[in-house]
Amino acid sequence: MSKISEITAGASLINKSLMEEVRSKFHYVDECPYAGKRIYFESAGGSLTLKSVVEHSSMLSAVPDNEHRNNPASLALTKIVSKGIEDLKTFFGAKSGVVFGGETGSECLFRLVRSASMAARSGGSILSSAVEHPSTYSATQIWAKNTNRDWIDVPFNTQTSVVSAEDYAAFVRPDTRVATVIHTNPVTGVVMDVKAIVDAIRAIAPECFIIVDGIQHAPHGYLDVESYGADAYVLSLYKMYSKFNNGYAWVSERMSIIPHDRLIGKPDSVWELGSRDPSALVAITEVVNYLAWLGGRFTQKTSTRDQLHVAGKIMQHHEHGLISTLFNGTKKYTGLLNTKGITMVGTTDIKQREGVVAFSVEGWSATDLVALLGERGIRIHARSNDLYSGNILRPLGLESVARVSFAHYNTQEEIEFFLEQLLGIIKK
Repeated sequence: MSKISEITAGASLINKSLMEEVRSKFHYVDECPYAGKRIYFESAGGSLTLKSVVEHSSMLSAVPDNEHRNNPASLALTKIVSKGIEDLKTFFGAKSGVVFGGETGSECLFRLVRSASMAARSGGSILSSAVEHPSTYSATQIWAKNTNRDWIDVPFNTQTSVVSAEDYAAFVRPDTRVATVIHTNPVTGVVMDVKAIVDAIRAIAPECFIIVDGIQHAPHGYLDVESYGADAYVLSLYKMYSKFNNGYAWVSERMSIIPHDRLIGKPDSVWELGSRDPSALVAITEVVNYLAWLGGRFTQKTSTRDQLHVAGKIMQHHEHGLISTLFNGTKKYTGLLNTKGITMVGTTDIKQREGVVAFSVEGWSATDLVALLGERGIRIHARSNDLYSGNILRPLGLESVARVSFAHYNTQEEIEFFLEQLLGIIKK
């Protein structure tokens, strides 16, 4: 067992034996039910799914009963839901505030931006940045217009794809009412310093409602929402080793009691609308159980939060190794940074990246590369100058990029195979 203090640069701490065990816990690790054998590098579009999530959520999906009835099934479901909510709070690191579920992470973000915009004092500005996902980039524009406020677009560094605390500080005003921040960009994989950005906003506009999009970050690290100083943080289960179903949000005590959609008669801090899905809440419990198991392989601490912390460090360490190989190559294969005609998107500082690498190749369309790699058993994705990715690609002067996205269940051998196939394609 490795100790957390021993996690430094070097070979992955997930050795071959443990990697086999990790991969055995997921469905369709190396085979698609429709296309056959393949390497899965599309985790930013939806991660692999834990077998335990499918098993437990499928069973509960068949149960017709609901909570708050006086029967054994209802009582059992209430326990499952309560456990899922507590596990969600543990994952968030939430000691205060409330958590709630929505149709998707995007729906949660739109609802939070709308509620904050309607609750804040009139006038002033609403901030967002082009480096964000359209869920916040669009929502802030819509609700700035609907509330007659200035909408301010905070520019990001086009060389590094980073938006910094200094960038925000240059555009925040004392009357800034709402601001959104992205933790990790899903196109570039570049990580923002959320706490520094929040502190910069608070220094100028202390009452500003600050909403963080953590959807891309959550599967790759450790969350501690209380320490960021923001008012809300959102994640999506489909990127967190679960199935497509719900997004979830943590809301601070301050923001939890602002006017928002709720049933009249419910407490002011309740954000849930309608019946909760036990199959989704049990999925959260299974994800937390899995991450605690992974962290528990590297620490003797028994608290779930400690185990989650270690799991986050292990996953980041492993993924940084994958990114290093992708960037720098091996003795046998040239890395992307050293291949003529390839343009990388974002910083080359591996410590400021997680789970995603995007690039373009001179003379090639990203969609053609995706198709040809798909024929060779490698699944990646193309992001284009459209409503989903245009806000970040346009400032970079790019029409499209190929996106490789992975997680801790991917291996160095898969990265090497990718390099071999990519170089074989573009050098023809």
